[in-house]
Amino acid sequence: MTEPSTHPAPEGYQVAVLGLGAMGLPMATRLATRLTVHGFDISAERLALARNAGVATFGSAREAVAGADAVLLAVRNAAQLEDVLFGEAGVAPKLARGAVVILTSTVGTEAVGGAARSLAELGVDLVDAPLSGGPVRAGKGDLLVVVGAPPAALQRARPVLDLLASTLSVVGDRAGDGQALKTVNQLLCGVHIAAAAEALALADALGLDRARTLDALTAGAAGSFMLGDRGRRMLSAYDDGGAPVLSRLDIFVKDLGIVGRAARTAGLPTPVAAAAEQLFLLGQAMGLEADDDSAVIRVLAPELREAAPAS
Repeated sequence: MTEPSTHPAPEGYQVAVLGLGAMGLPMATRLATRLTVHGFDISAERLALARNAGVATFGSAREAVAGADAVLLAVRNAAQLEDVLFGEAGVAPKLARGAVVILTSTVGTEAVGGAARSLAELGVDLVDAPLSGGPVRAGKGDLLVVVGAPPAALQRARPVLDLLASTLSVVGDRAGDGQALKTVNQLLCGVHIAAAAEALALADALGLDRARTLDALTAGAAGSFMLGDRGRRMLSAYDDGGAPVLSRLDIFVKDLGIVGRAARTAGLPTPVAAAAEQLFLLGQAMGLEADDDSAVIRVLAPELREAAPAS
């Protein structure tokens, strides 16, 4: 279900944001407009940007979480989740009983289930809240968030989630339910990006103008959000520097890997997702891992055709 933002924070509510990268920093900045926000990142540059945005920064993650009612994690993968919570300098032992950990990253159901069980032993709940929308929308509080969490834990996390989400869908009451839905979401997104790349590469190979082709396709039944969004960025994929990096290509290497593992565990064939995963893996092998994911078109068509001579 989708719910409006109607849950003000209790007096003195404090949130710590661990990970001030492409998504973590705009989320922390957004939260700092209404809440007391403590932040930590291993990058001095990101810490400086956070301070300039009104976020109180600290020299360690453990210092940042002291006294926090909620801890928002913006990590890259399951290994980082394990490290930030339970590693040598992990924050789990420093969390107050009754606090909530809000996981905004896509790491898969297995990693979340294990973390939730370990946190529960410390009297801390995990709110599984993977999100979509990108850095610009994060800064505006315009994210899509899917949540799996016990109702009481979700209630304690709502002051944070309400500031970040324009659409908040509660999909279950267990940590892992959010990851499960996000896995399905990423299957579709990865396949749609790969299909958009194939379509525009074929248009170019057939001598069509890619921009005009994109306009025509998005106006008809073949249109989709990913075709319109990533297709526009694919038009810049061959420019010097490529398209602005809004979502790294290697994110879909990770996410489609999660899709594949989930499907195998469920005994379900996903041949289209597997083909899309190979396309992103090839992009990573070509050195495009840090490029925008729209650069996957360059796997299919490393260079544009030569422009036809003017008539």
